Amino acid sequence: MATKKRTASKPKLLSGGNPQIPKADGDAPVQAYIDAMPGWKHGAGRDLDSLIERTVPRVRKAVRWNSPFYGIEGQGWFLSYHCFDRYIKVTFLNGSSLSPPPPVESKHEQVRYFHIHEDDRVKGDEQLESWIRQASELPGDDLF
Repeated sequence: MATKKRTASKPKLLSGGNPQIPKADGDAPVQAYIDAMPGWKHGAGRDLDSLIERTVPRVRKAVRWNSPFYGIEGQGWFLSYHCFDRYIKVTFLNGSSLSPPPPVESKHEQVRYFHIHEDDRVKGDEQLESWIRQASELPGDDLF
């Protein structure tokens, strides 16, 4: 009797090309998400993850609701991101407390967004690095 060879399947891409990754803690699920990000978003996701790690060396990672989350142990989550058709939406959970606040408002008073588009540069973006640093120093959100 022949046995079926199992192969690892790629994650399903949801609306906007957002990878469907099961809820889990740690770097591995975040890397699985980044690996599944389509097209130019893959490189931007790698750059964003590296920037967060460099800026916040003690960062904690997880995937929740098909999005990577970044936080500080004991402080909660401060940032997440999600793929859409034309951009990556970076969510600063306490973004209204950042100076200057990220440009895109939310229906949630504290939340602010920053959109990364195909031609945007993540590496070397001093404002993005500043927002990440500031956000990591604020109390985060543990609801996720």
